[in-house]
Amino acid sequence: MPPAASGDALRRFERRIRIRLDLTVALKRALASIPAAVQIVIAAMVSYSIAHFGFGHATPLLSITVVISTLGFGRDARPRRVFDSVVGILIGILFSEVLFSLFGSGVWQLATILFLTLVVSRFASPSAAFAAAAGTQSMLVMLLPPPGGGVLTRSLDGLIGGVIALLVTALVPRDPRGIAHRDARRLTSALAESMDALLSGLRVAGEPAASLSVERLRRTQALVDDWTSSLDSAIAVARISPFLRRHLATLRHQQRVLTGMDLAARHLRVIARRVSFLLRDGTLRPELADLLQPVAEAIAVLGASVEHLERRHEALALLTPVAGRLDPASSMPGAPVTESIIVLLVRPLVVDLLTAAGMTADDARALLPPV
Repeated sequence: MPPAASGDALRRFERRIRIRLDLTVALKRALASIPAAVQIVIAAMVSYSIAHFGFGHATPLLSITVVISTLGFGRDARPRRVFDSVVGILIGILFSEVLFSLFGSGVWQLATILFLTLVVSRFASPSAAFAAAAGTQSMLVMLLPPPGGGVLTRSLDGLIGGVIALLVTALVPRDPRGIAHRDARRLTSALAESMDALLSGLRVAGEPAASLSVERLRRTQALVDDWTSSLDSAIAVARISPFLRRHLATLRHQQRVLTGMDLAARHLRVIARRVSFLLRDGTLRPELADLLQPVAEAIAVLGASVEHLERRHEALALLTPVAGRLDPASSMPGAPVTESIIVLLVRPLVVDLLTAAGMTADDARALLPPV
């Protein structure tokens, strides 16, 4: 086959792979959004029914738009976030209805009311989403034909939608534990891959492998932030939901693991940079690799303990012997200062991981040999 034809075939193959991967990601995203979609639909239909059949409002549009705007598909499903959105939207609706009744409609009235709504919203809350929600709903009030039930009819519709959104958050929760678990797996996987590259570099004197570990560890902060957001949301929902409150203990453990993983990532960035510098001399360092191997295994086990709480004991069993070896004079006698520093840097890493596994910080530090 001519080189040009071979290149065209390769490019077609790559395009097919990219399309297939894109479709897979899109399908997973759609499936993951089903609980949120069900929650939004239930809340929208309940709020519409109350406003339409209960209060006789012919077209209670705002009762539905408030629900959709406040619940949404974001990973942050905390009741506080929903409450802030509800308040922002209701401020926009009420404020614009009052001003509309005073000034009427028109271009300058539209501009004035939007400006005042945005300024008042920014005064009431530092959240940009709060102001945007208030501004959007105020414009709906201004541009839609006035309802037949009076000036405050749309404010009542918005209030119904907001109250229902808050109730549904507690009574029909979308269970954000699944998102938190996925975020935990992503961070754990990233740390495990980074540790594999670091250990490989130490065993084969491969500076590029250590540099790869550094690059991977630099990208973990975004994963930590995602997990923090989803876990905070899960805990907040579990506090108020009678159906999820029983999971609070597991979520608290997950919070402890998250704190340990965050600190571990910070320690590992420093360690990986020093190892990368050391390996420029092309010297094998299997002793350091052997010292870090159980730490890598413990990180993977701790990640698994997020969904299987009992596995934290395996992490303790892996880390406890390592803690007793973290004296450069005994674990690596005669090693140069540059390698001894690595051992000293592993000490706080192991303490933080032991704490994440359930040990108190004082007990974890007590396992370290004096230096």
